[in-house]
Order: sequence, then C-alpha cells, then structure tokens
Amino acid sequence: MQTIKIGVLREEKSPPDKRVPLTPLICSELSRRYPQLELVVQPSKIRCYSDEEYTAFGITLQEDLSDCDVLMGVKEVPYERLILGKSYFFFSHTIKKQPHNQKLMKALIAKKIRMIDYETLTDKNHNRIIGFGRYAGVVGAYNGILGYGLKYDLFRLKPAYLCRDRAEMEEELKRVKLPNIKIALTGGGRVANGVIETLSALRIRKVTPEEFLGMSFREPVYCQLNPRDYVERQNDRNFDLNDFFKNPEHFISKFPAFTKVTDLFISAHYWDPRSPKLFTLQDIKAPDFHISVIADVTCDIDGSVPTTLRASTITHPFYGYNMVNNTEDLPFNKDTICIMAVDNLPCELPRDASDDFGKDLAERVLPFVLGQDADGVIERASICKDGALCEGFAYLSDYAF
Repeated sequence: MQTIKIGVLREEKSPPDKRVPLTPLICSELSRRYPQLELVVQPSKIRCYSDEEYTAFGITLQEDLSDCDVLMGVKEVPYERLILGKSYFFFSHTIKKQPHNQKLMKALIAKKIRMIDYETLTDKNHNRIIGFGRYAGVVGAYNGILGYGLKYDLFRLKPAYLCRDRAEMEEELKRVKLPNIKIALTGGGRVANGVIETLSALRIRKVTPEEFLGMSFREPVYCQLNPRDYVERQNDRNFDLNDFFKNPEHFISKFPAFTKVTDLFISAHYWDPRSPKLFTLQDIKAPDFHISVIADVTCDIDGSVPTTLRASTITHPFYGYNMVNNTEDLPFNKDTICIMAVDNLPCELPRDASDDFGKDLAERVLPFVLGQDADGVIERASICKDGALCEGFAYLSDYAF
C-alpha cells in the first residue's frame, strides 16, 4: 500500500487566520483509520490549536514540508512559498478572476501545482460538500443580537472572538433579554442553518412569513424567508424557483413589505448579481421603514443589501448607515441603521469552526484523496495541474497566463 504524506500548512496570509483544516484530534483519528497516511504539521504560533496540542496526540511537527505529497491550509498560500509540483488544498479565491490573486494563479500554473480549492469540491449534482458557512451563520446571528443590545442599551455581551469557544458564547446568550421584536432571516443553506442554531439557543419562536407580516406577538419571533417569499416575476407576479435560478433578472423584490415590520434583519442568502436588490435607498427613506439593525452575514458589497457599504472587521464589527445622507455614520445613532458586515465571521470561533470543517474534510474529501476517486470529486475540483488549467476552468485562461 502506497504511503501518502499530508502536511498541514502554517497560515501565513496577513492578517493572520487562526483556523486549521485539521484539528489535533481529527489528525489522530485519521492516522488510526488510514495506515497508509502520514500526517505532519508545520509549527505555528498563531493558530487556535497550539503545537503542544498536536504533539500531545502524537502528531509530528515539521517545518520543511517539501517531502509531502499533499499540502492543506485554509487561506491563500503566499505565491513565493508554493512548492513545485505539489498538490494543494486551500481557499484560493481565484475562480472569479479576483484581481488581487492573479499573481497566485500565475504561480500555481508556473510551478505546476495541482490546486484543489475547497470551494470547488462538489458532489455529482454540483452541490458544495465543504465550507465554513455554518459558523458564519452561527457567529453572524450572535453579532446581530449583540448589535441590537448595544443600539438600545438592553444588554452587553462579550464579543464572540473573545470567547474561548462556542460553549462560552452560548453562556453569554443566557444574559440576553429581548423585547417582542421581529427578526427576518433570508436564506436556506448552511449559513442560514447556522443562524437558526443561534436563534434556537435563544429559544426564539419561528413563525410563518404570513404571521410575521400580519400579527403582533408578546415575545420575540423570527421568520425564515425563501426566494418565493421575497421576489416575484415582474410580468405576472408568480414564482418558479428554476426560473429564478436561471433568469433572476426577470424578477422584482417584494421584500419591502417586510421592511415595515422587521426590527432586526439577518441576510444569509446567496445573491446573484443579476437579482434585484432586496430594497432600495428610496425604500429606506419611507416613514414606515422599520429595520434598525442589519446583520449582513453574506456581506456582498453593493449587493442585495444596499446599506452594506463595506466589510467591517472582527474587532470593529459595526458601523452606521445614515438614512438621511446615505453615508457611513456612527453605528448607534438615532438616525442610523446599525450594520454588521464582518466578512470572515468563522474566524471569531476558530476552534469550533475548524473542528466542524475538519470533520467534513475527513469524511467527505479525504477518502477520495487516499483511495479511489471513482466519483471524480478531486478531479472535478482541480483548477489546474501540470502547468495547465483543468477541464471546467478553461475560462480562467486570460487570467492565468
């Protein structure tokens, strides 16, 4: 049986990322499960799991990873540190021709790297099989609640990034006492499910969109909105999901009805740039526009949520949107909407997010790396190898060469 050596990379992108693709416990379990696997970890002073936690599980630390067959990280590897001819797994942020990573893309080609991007790992039906989206939702909802508490001076919570783990964050949630507000959530995937986990920890009751629009409650409630709830076809006001996916430009938003009754809005849906914005700057100026806090978990700049002017940071997660001047302002002023738009939310709970991601990586991806890839998972996800673009990524030619 041929041995495969996998090296876990130290994160070296600035600002530093504390997450890891494989935790110490998962590394140990993989070593037991696969006798042909040798796992080593590059030492790091910044990752959320210490070097000592890896060695305690019998995992070898190794600075030079040039003898590894496969190298796994989280964020982009600095292009000058790429090792010739290796297979890499990380989020490359190249598949949309991102200008800031063009040098990286060119280096991947020049160094004959096999680049497997986590974002391109899919099943036969082209559904993504791995990602950090769940914890983006978990933390994004927490930040939204935190922001609402600060805006109305109701309670003060420890920021998620100062909590050791999710257990401590959920202890903080026990201090939350919300009035009978209404929370609207858009989305139905991993991110939205993460949001629901946090709302469920607060025991906030879920109601239907119809109840949300037409009824009053004596307790905080939330509703989950799917595309049929917030868009309709322009010509006949009907809705067909397949049509919406194929031709989103044919649809208009009916979300403004929800802006009149929503206190806290959590955006966790995928947005196609051809789709309509959920509401307009004119809608914001309406006297019955009621939303005062927006947690834009998906953080599309100039996207479906027009108040998202920029991404915010983990240490400064909030800014204000001045409804009069349409400009950035202080987050908790009377005439501003409090905006939370952190674009790297899973980094706030790096241990939990890494554990969740690592389990998916171990169960859904590594069997194909260590055995037969009969389903073509790795082949389908490979952006380039041997100095050429792979099938499915030929559209990157003008960007990669």
